[in-house]
Amino acid sequence: MRPFAYIKAADVESAVQAAAEPGTKFLGGGTNLVDLMREGVERPDTLVDVTGLPYDTVEELPGGGLRIGALVRNSTLAADRRVRTRYPVLSQALLSGASGQLRNMATVGGNLLQRTCCPYFYDTASACNKREPGSGCDALEGFNRGCAILGVSEHCIATHPSDMCVALAALDAVVEVRGVGGTRRVPLADLHRLPGDTPQVETTLEAGDLITAVELPPVPAAARSRYRKVRDRASYAFALVSVAAALEVRDGTVTDVRLALGGVAPKPWRAREAERILLGGLADEAAFRRAAEAELAAAAVRQGNAFKTTLAVSTIVATLRELNEEAAR
Repeated sequence: MRPFAYIKAADVESAVQAAAEPGTKFLGGGTNLVDLMREGVERPDTLVDVTGLPYDTVEELPGGGLRIGALVRNSTLAADRRVRTRYPVLSQALLSGASGQLRNMATVGGNLLQRTCCPYFYDTASACNKREPGSGCDALEGFNRGCAILGVSEHCIATHPSDMCVALAALDAVVEVRGVGGTRRVPLADLHRLPGDTPQVETTLEAGDLITAVELPPVPAAARSRYRKVRDRASYAFALVSVAAALEVRDGTVTDVRLALGGVAPKPWRAREAERILLGGLADEAAFRRAAEAELAAAAVRQGNAFKTTLAVSTIVATLRELNEEAAR
């Protein structure tokens, strides 16, 4: 472990100012950052502990939305009655991630900034453009079973690991960010970046930016929503493919649909093309499959992860089918 300085932030202004210095990282639950420090992947000079800041509550917003503080623990958010009732897809996504012990420590803000689970990113002896820009990407021709098939580039095919973020993407969440220039709001869809030729730049955040909250707008369709995660084992495993879906059907016609995918892209993947095809059309299995296949048409697969295309289509169809059957009851 490299030596590093530790600062306990007394208020948000001092936290932001301290973190604006090069080589500084915020410390919340530490469930991802501390692991990366142990592996020598992250090497901060200074940690700014923000756990004492007043961002650990879930509050009502006018119109029925929720404001979720960045320091709310994942287990607390998953158990919140308002989340379970209005946004069950979010509660289910949180409960499918990590283990109970980790969920008790992990924070919402930290979950948004999880780094990839690609094994080459964690292996400092391997080439990884995300960890060491310009070194190459061993995953391209290596063990890439868990890697991305949408939004990839020739420089990186790593997947985004978060379950929570997939649900937030489907819900049109907005991230509140406090920086040296003040507070701004960033749609979740714009927070994470695709790799392009700079895979080491994972978000649109700037030096010193601190995530302070996530806001969920009122989404009536989300009351009937679901998170479906396909993985190698039932617990403590990252998604091969996951689907966050909300579906509203009236007289057999889709009047609202929200779809986001996990395990298939370098960022939470909002399935806009599938939504476009489904909205206003018949709610039946043929339509679900047609929409899913259109969304996956742009997949760029490798030998090890080609199965994800079929798996993603099947998972989308199964999730929408279950929601449609539930609506019909």
